[in-house]
Formats: sequence, C-alpha cells, structure tokens
Amino acid sequence: MDAIKHWLKTELDTDVARTEPLSGGDICDTVRITTTDGRDLCIKQQATAPADFFLAEAAGLEALRATDTLRVPEVITAQPTFIALEYIAPGRPGPNYWRDLGEGLAALHRQPAPHFGFTMDNYCGRTPQPNPATTDGHAFFAEQRLMYQGRLAEAAGLLSSRELNKLETLCRKLPELLPEQAPALIHGDLWGGNIHCDETGNPVLIDPATHWGWPEAELAMTRLFGGFSGGFYEHYTQMNALDSGWQERVPLYNLYHLLNHLNLFGGGYHAQVNQIVSRYT
Repeated sequence: MDAIKHWLKTELDTDVARTEPLSGGDICDTVRITTTDGRDLCIKQQATAPADFFLAEAAGLEALRATDTLRVPEVITAQPTFIALEYIAPGRPGPNYWRDLGEGLAALHRQPAPHFGFTMDNYCGRTPQPNPATTDGHAFFAEQRLMYQGRLAEAAGLLSSRELNKLETLCRKLPELLPEQAPALIHGDLWGGNIHCDETGNPVLIDPATHWGWPEAELAMTRLFGGFSGGFYEHYTQMNALDSGWQERVPLYNLYHLLNHLNLFGGGYHAQVNQIVSRYT
C-alpha cells in the first residue's frame, strides 16, 4: 500500500480515504480505493510480481479497449507492484447481456492482426506467455503454447519425459487436426470469471492474456468451466461463421489452459491433460 499511496500523492495529489476488498482471482490482492478527493479506483497489487507483470496487463487491456468493441476498464497507471484501473461498479446482467457479449467478441475477432504473437510477452495467470511474431499459427500454438507449458510441467516434475514426448507427437499432428485460421486479437483467458457485469448490465472484459491468436481457441476457452449461455454462441456465429466441427476441436485448444492449470495448481489437472493427449495420439 505504501507504493500506491506514494503514487496517489505524487501523481494525483490525493490520498486514500477508504478501501474495500473486491472479490475475484487468487493471484492479486484487488481492492477498491476511494480517494480523499472522491475518486474511485480499482487497484490490483502483488508485491512479488515480475517487473513487467502489470505493464503487460496494461498493454493487453489497452489493445482490447482500443478496438471499441466491448467495454474494457481504462488503465490509470501500471507500476511494478500494482495496476490502477477505472473502477466499474458491479451490476446484474441485462436482457441483452449475452447478445452484446457474443456480438462484441465477434467484432473484436475481426480486428486485423499482423501475425500471431503480440507486441510483448505477457502472462496467463502467473505463467509467462511468450508472444514472438510468428506467421504460422500451428507452429505458434505448438511451440509457444503447448510445448512451452509442457516443458515447464516436466521441469516441475508434473509431466514425465514420456508424457512430454507424447505432447510433442500431438503438436506435429496439429496441421491435420486444426484448420488454418487467420490471426485475430483475442482476450486469451476468456472464462466467466474474467467477464464483469457493469452497473448498467453490460459485459466488461477484465484480466486478459491478450495476443493475436486463433478465434476458435477463444471460443473453446469459454466452454472450459461450464460454458456461456447459448445466446452468446448464437449471436457470435451470426456475425462470425465458424468452420464446421469447431466444438469437436474444443479439447485440443483447451489443452493449453489445462497445462497452464497443471503448472499453476498442480496434479489435479494431470489426468485431463493426459486424456486429451492420448485421444489425439
């Protein structure tokens, strides 16, 4: 809190009047701060964060916000140990919530992208997410997503060398298993916990792992923890047609997030990872 108070004093000429804990996430301590001059801010802080952790989050939020497709909180500042965001009061989903989310995400996915990757490396949760410029989507997903996570898991004793070899075999088959897709700007970690409902009942994108990747991978992530309302998929596909069979490909895309959860939370995800790898090898 000392760094936050110092920033408030030196940059905004104000101080903390009161704080209120905010729910969500297990990586950062998130609070609402009301300043002595009446401003409300959302502060996410982590004393041991990597030096570029919040800078990377800010870059992702700003890229999403610049598309003007879905509401994204404004970044006030990003510092080594915290990020200050526009505070958006919570509300209840309005009647067009899922329609607006589906159509907004479809519009986001139509934003032009120069290649796979991003302007900088960032994080998915606490895990580094490499984003080198890559023209081949299969190579990008294989090396920078699946094998990167797999090697981290092997180094941590969460995957055996044999299991890592099977993952590599699967990666060589990706061009046969996943269709060619142009890169698009995606949120990158889109599940229910990373969508906020604002005070007027509209969806807000938060906590991204933004990069230029596959839209199908984004849609697959929405299915990982219970799925979204059917209206979301209906309105998305009305604007962005998906190749037939995309739902059968969902496990392949979500293998990345399951490997990440294996690295973040341990062996509870081991069986799911091996089941998917075995299915396709």
